[in-house]
Amino acid sequence: MNENISNSLQENIEYIFHEGTGRNSYLLIIGHGVASNMDEPIIQKLAEKVAEQGMSVLRFSFPGNGSSGGRFDQCTMTKEIEDLQCIVTAVKERGWRPIYAGHSMGASVGALTAAVDSRIEFLISLAGIANTKNFFESEFAMLTPGKDNMWNEETCPLSQEFADDITQINSIVPRVSGVEIPWLLIHGKRDDVISCKESQSLVTNFEKTRELVEIEGADHLFSGDALHLATESVIDWLGRKLQSN
Repeated sequence: MNENISNSLQENIEYIFHEGTGRNSYLLIIGHGVASNMDEPIIQKLAEKVAEQGMSVLRFSFPGNGSSGGRFDQCTMTKEIEDLQCIVTAVKERGWRPIYAGHSMGASVGALTAAVDSRIEFLISLAGIANTKNFFESEFAMLTPGKDNMWNEETCPLSQEFADDITQINSIVPRVSGVEIPWLLIHGKRDDVISCKESQSLVTNFEKTRELVEIEGADHLFSGDALHLATESVIDWLGRKLQSN
């Protein structure tokens, strides 16, 4: 793929396409978390390793992040759901069958998208957020929207729109109760940003369709050896699910 992809506001979406060697029509789409982009190590490494196994991959930066168009202070979870649906539309028009993997808030956006868009066939969450209001309050409640920046990044101003949207969503748990597609959740046991209990809450009572992998010693970014363990878990799960599909 080398065509431009844009959202409904005609904001260009930056992406890199990793062509696999296999002949299947599945495409893994990978999204990032808050104030990040498609070059986050967990995103890049996962894309490269999955493509090496034969599946094509598209990793991207949500509008307002990385080199995508749009403004960061206009980013909200609700807008990112709409942005992801535009990507799904673009790849479907090119004959691909979408699988989505997301990290942190990107995982939550993917789950909420799958809840309203049946075109996503498989779902993967890496250190995903379940209770979005708690996440906002623990990470950003001490900041002033319109004045302070997230994690002291000058390019990532906290907006009132983001604050209102993520707290209004509150929790994705009830919203994704109808998601019945195969869903892999991976979480580090030493994640001090998002507790492993968040992913556990999404698997409870859904053991037939959802699988949780907890990685000992892994932090929120799957640093060090945990990066390899996370990518291998994804590759193993995809292999098993696609073989039985």
